[in-house]
Amino acid sequence: MAKSNATVRVRLVKGLRGVQQRHRLSVKALGLNKLNDVRELKDSPQVRGLINKVYYLVRVEE
Repeated sequence: MAKSNATVRVRLVKGLRGVQQRHRLSVKALGLNKLNDVRELKDSPQVRGLINKVYYLVRVEE
């Protein structure tokens, strides 16, 4: 179980051209807009689920 104040850094490393619409929405939900955008998000099961869905587009920097 993650600590309550744990965070995870996510970077968008691949463009969204030719990607399924559902995956584009998942990337947007993570707060990533442009290539190489980085967001520090609260480490929760919901965020991990979004990351797992678009694992081929993002890199986790812990």
